[in-house]
Amino acid sequence: MGRLKVKKTVQQINDKIRAGKVVVVTAEEMIDIVADKGPQEAAHQVDVVTTGTFAPMCSSGAFINFGHSAPGTKAAKVWINNVPAYGGVAAVDCYLGATEPCEDDPLNKVYPGEFLYGGGHVIQDLVAGKKMHIKATAYGTDCYPSREYEKIVTLNSLPQATLCNPRNAYQNYNCAVNLTNKTVYTYMGALKPRAGNANYCSAGQLSPLFNDPFYRTIGLGTRIFLGGGVGYVTWHGTQHRPGVKRAANGTPLTPAGTLWVMGDMQQMSPDWLVGVSIQGYGCSLAVGLGVPIPILDEEMARFTAVSDAELFTQVVDYGNDYPKGKSSSLGQVSYAELKSGVITVKGKKVPTVPLSSMVKARQIAETLKQWITSGTFELGTPQFTLPAA
Repeated sequence: MGRLKVKKTVQQINDKIRAGKVVVVTAEEMIDIVADKGPQEAAHQVDVVTTGTFAPMCSSGAFINFGHSAPGTKAAKVWINNVPAYGGVAAVDCYLGATEPCEDDPLNKVYPGEFLYGGGHVIQDLVAGKKMHIKATAYGTDCYPSREYEKIVTLNSLPQATLCNPRNAYQNYNCAVNLTNKTVYTYMGALKPRAGNANYCSAGQLSPLFNDPFYRTIGLGTRIFLGGGVGYVTWHGTQHRPGVKRAANGTPLTPAGTLWVMGDMQQMSPDWLVGVSIQGYGCSLAVGLGVPIPILDEEMARFTAVSDAELFTQVVDYGNDYPKGKSSSLGQVSYAELKSGVITVKGKKVPTVPLSSMVKARQIAETLKQWITSGTFELGTPQFTLPAA
């Protein structure tokens, strides 16, 4: 953009938050502000833009400490409500993955499987305050002689429960169709034969990483809305791929950046962490996540004013190509087209189905706006930003 005329720091914005003088708008509101006033004046007037997304995010889970027994137990295998958790952490620590199915789930033996209860559902039940059954088995040691451990717990009775999601808030994702002659069941949902539907999963113009395409303000220590409480970006997420082809506005045209996020589950809500059953595929967790974007200069104002009409993704065949490791595009579509309810694929009109909730995304962005405006939420200064190349 050449020489920037507006320059702010996160500290200056936090000073305005504490003084009650901060100006906060949602990413959708910023579109009209920049269109009306231009990026430079918008950067003068606006301090923070809030974003939001709510969708299934399979790479999610929780580190749980369930407390010592007497005599002590070094848990080797752990189950929470009959859902296996990984016990190879420490004596009474485990990691529960959102996609882990219940121990006796028939899986896809009766096809397509229903996957009615798994790790994501356990996480939702925990934050809902329900009583949970924990069982652990052990091989016994001199310091931890007990070979079995069993108790009923609630989230508040646990010494610690930390949501730890290694890959959330994907920066763009494929639009999935199925060109075969039979229905296929995927992590993008059920796809009807012969391109009977097109499923997509992004909040588009409200999505966090679309509003900071080169991660100028996001990194280790960024404070976020996570699961209804306060969380943090702790690393770039797994499969973070910033070096993809981008549009002229900097936004990626294919899946790109991701976030690794963490937060205290005792602050969270079952409204924003929801167990998901994906027919024929497995269990997951729908996560509510929002990132506040500080408007440091007019470039950030321009980035946060991106609209659905300026955001694009690729249509990919999940019936034949994707299972074979091919990612060839059947065409490029905008999020405005996807949200219209119909796109054209190979000359055919195809109805679109969102897996993410725009209603929830707007609620997250508005909640973050209220937190910041009221002075209860300050921005976190990243110790370093996410890799941009």
